[in-house]
Amino acid sequence: MRKWAVFALLLGMGLYSPLSNLAQQPSKPEQQEQKIVIGTSEVVVDAIVRDKKGHLVKDLKASDFELLEDGVPQTIRSFRLIERGTSTGSTEAATPAAPRRPQDTSLLTEPDKIGVIALVFDRLSPDARAQAQKAALGYLSGGLTADDFIGVFGIDLSLRVIQTFTNNEQRVRAAIEKALSHSSSTYASSAEQINDIQQQQAQLGSQLDQASAAATAGGASAQGMASQIGAASIQQTFNQMIQDELQAFERLEHDQQGFATTNGLQSIIESMRRLPGRKEIILFSEGISIPPTVQERFRSVISEANRASVAIYAVDAAGLRTTSAQTLQGKSMTSLGSARINQTATGRDTTRAPLMRDLERNEDILRQNPDSGLGQLAGETGGLYINNTNDLAPRLRRVEEDLHIHYVLTYASKNENYDGKFRQISLKISRPGLEVQTRKGYFGINTTYNSPVLPYESPALAILSGDQHPVAFPSRAGAFSFPDQGRTCVVPVIVEVPTASLTFNSDNEKKAYNTDFSVVVLIKDESNHVVKKLSNQYLLTGPLDKLEPAKRGKVLFYREAVLEPGRYTVSSVVYDALSSKASTSPATTLLVPGSDSSKLRLSSLILIKSAERVKPGDQQGSNPFHFGEVVVYPNLGEPLQKSVSKDLAFFVTVYPAQGASAPPKLSLELLEGGRSMGKTALTLPAPDQSGRIQYASAIPIAQLQPGDCELKVTVQDAQTTVTRSERFTIQP
Repeated sequence: MRKWAVFALLLGMGLYSPLSNLAQQPSKPEQQEQKIVIGTSEVVVDAIVRDKKGHLVKDLKASDFELLEDGVPQTIRSFRLIERGTSTGSTEAATPAAPRRPQDTSLLTEPDKIGVIALVFDRLSPDARAQAQKAALGYLSGGLTADDFIGVFGIDLSLRVIQTFTNNEQRVRAAIEKALSHSSSTYASSAEQINDIQQQQAQLGSQLDQASAAATAGGASAQGMASQIGAASIQQTFNQMIQDELQAFERLEHDQQGFATTNGLQSIIESMRRLPGRKEIILFSEGISIPPTVQERFRSVISEANRASVAIYAVDAAGLRTTSAQTLQGKSMTSLGSARINQTATGRDTTRAPLMRDLERNEDILRQNPDSGLGQLAGETGGLYINNTNDLAPRLRRVEEDLHIHYVLTYASKNENYDGKFRQISLKISRPGLEVQTRKGYFGINTTYNSPVLPYESPALAILSGDQHPVAFPSRAGAFSFPDQGRTCVVPVIVEVPTASLTFNSDNEKKAYNTDFSVVVLIKDESNHVVKKLSNQYLLTGPLDKLEPAKRGKVLFYREAVLEPGRYTVSSVVYDALSSKASTSPATTLLVPGSDSSKLRLSSLILIKSAERVKPGDQQGSNPFHFGEVVVYPNLGEPLQKSVSKDLAFFVTVYPAQGASAPPKLSLELLEGGRSMGKTALTLPAPDQSGRIQYASAIPIAQLQPGDCELKVTVQDAQTTVTRSERFTIQP
């Protein structure tokens, strides 16, 4: 009888006031979005060796090299000299290279015979553009062979492809002239203005000291001194306001510059990764801005360059500077120091800022030195840093030599623990008097990916690719399919983690807390190849007195992928960097249907955990979870407690076939313990302007017994029937 009672409840449900009784408060979803491993444990290292006169050395053998990883000697498996289109192999260590995956196969059947170089012009001042043009055209003076391919790119506020890779010298020359024929966006440094204001502040401070001393001594001039004190204090306040404004703008400007350059470089490197062998980038720049917000991306550029065997030759296009970068840095840092010394001596603080902020600005000033960013790019990728010269062309000739005459060594790392940590590579030569130029290391991950691996992703990816699946704290994940029109299939992925499970660092001096954790999701196809990697790093901060409320919240990771029809496996991990703990969610299988608009389609069945009303201006029609005036949040597997929830709400999206003569029909079935408790037909509303039908309703669960249940939704028209189902658990 209970079965029929539940069936009657379903029949009487009708259009159960969609979502009107959902009262839970959700967390808003946040939309945020190395290695030289080649699919196996084999690591490839290329090296250039020169003598003290700068001449290339080409007669070395494998036995002349000692290769270490994190200080541990490694066995060289294969060794060869690449020389201008010929490959000379050594018989001392000859192990065939690991086979490449199909997607890594190049159309070039003889990669050792070609040279690939990207000429990249970062935003440059007029004088630097002239220097860069002279150097780049001088580099081409020797001519190109049929095996030399050069691409020309410009980085400003975005990446410009001026000339795709070609061996036509005239096209390359024309592209260089085009790249440098117009002005880049100008970024006038605020450093000089800030220094001037700091000097004014120091002078005003001295005037205040003298006026205060005179006023204390008394006399006829005391009243005049009081007036001077007031005027100087007011001027100091206004100066500090301007200084704060300039520094705030400077930080935003440096962020914009840094992201533009690093994102442009990463895109070029990613495109070059498809080609086997050593590739090179010649970067003409006046320095890379690397503020704290850009550091992760900058490290990723180096990591991806190493992963793709791309060496970066960084050229300081400013040439011989009239005022060195070190002098400018020293002036800025001296101004900061003088201001703080004056504060300590007088007890007056016009900045109203902690000393830590000035220390952070000192670090930022150091990062602006071209030697810092450009030198690091070159040194850690096996390239060369060219600076302090107005005659760049002769030193650029080394690029051609390095590209076509170098050694290639491979080894299988003795460290089989792929934990995602950075591994230092050291290459030594037994013959004295020689210098070796090579990359510095890689991140230990035993899987290749079709997108850049960011440093914060490495430990999480190592966990996902390993045999262990830790669950150090609670987390839940879910993936859903929406076969939308115009797109293959939209697959939202959501990961939820309670913040109380994460590590919070407390800084009593700054009176602030901070976290450092990341969420990484891998989507694999039926061949177990990673087709999508989704991630986000959470560096959350806040005032220390808000720490306890912060721990009571939840973080919701939300990303969307667009996938072809097929069956996929979705796995996720939350990695807490401060405690080195991680939590993985069970891998789930996701069926992605086709998006043929001529056929009836149905989204995943969403069991709703909560909903939130949004303002009309905030509604996003492209977000599949936006329904009318609310955004719905799915239940990611949490049991339903009858003592808390009286109803189970659900949500689906129906995509009627184009040209259908009759609207589709929807039916609902409830199963308890595998037994059908009843079915009912429901009436769908008319399609919206986009042609889809969003439908939400709810069923009461008061009469259901604790245990496992399943809800099935079926939609059909004259030609097609589609069913989606979702399991859930009832608790008292």
